[in-house]
Amino acid sequence: MRKLIAGNWKMNCLKGEGIELARDLGMRYAQENDPAFDLLICPPATLIDAVGNVIAGSGVLLGGQDCHAEPKGAHTGDIAAPMLADLGCSHVIVGHSERRQNHGEIDLVVAEKAAAAHRAGLAAIICIGETEAERDAGHALAVCTRQLAGSVPKGATADNTVIAYEPVWAIGTGRTPTAADVAEVHRHIRAELCRQMSDADRVRILYGGSVKPSNAAELMSVPNVDGALVGGASLKAEDFWAIAQACS
Repeated sequence: MRKLIAGNWKMNCLKGEGIELARDLGMRYAQENDPAFDLLICPPATLIDAVGNVIAGSGVLLGGQDCHAEPKGAHTGDIAAPMLADLGCSHVIVGHSERRQNHGEIDLVVAEKAAAAHRAGLAAIICIGETEAERDAGHALAVCTRQLAGSVPKGATADNTVIAYEPVWAIGTGRTPTAADVAEVHRHIRAELCRQMSDADRVRILYGGSVKPSNAAELMSVPNVDGALVGGASLKAEDFWAIAQACS
């Protein structure tokens, strides 16, 4: 399965530095001879248009970091999935742990956002993952089961849905689960998806959480790991590119 390397810039980069970063990545990808991976960058909403213009024609994909469940309306500060599509986005992240924690988003809200993305022609990257307390209590698989059941909408297919497993305790901490831990969870996710979708074997399951050049090759070689959702390391072109090259 062709791997997907996605960069979540989160709330980082002003226009100048965002354009510079996007231009660097676009040039690298355009010059890659038959790349073995898809490359996606998800800048903050303020930069989507500018970044899209910079990477146009390079083959790099563009995505949003969130979307509202409604296509339009009185939702100050939110962004609708059709707006992202209108700017050339192909993907949108939904249900990131920072949205779940900081904005109180429950599984139902995530499912509604993913469904909205699908209606707009976008692929939804649905994030799931356990907290440190849940992991220590031995509930990691149960949490993933619950989040998958509640966050993946009806009608989801391998063409419009990506799952990103991001253990909350590993995001931005420098800590990562062992390869065996990742393999166990990703195998479990695949099995759970098979209960929900007829083409679950083709759904890309990304790993996220302190992915960096030094551990990318090991993580990308784990069975059922079909790419990475990268946070901090995606803000440095050299590091993000090195992670992508681990797929080659």
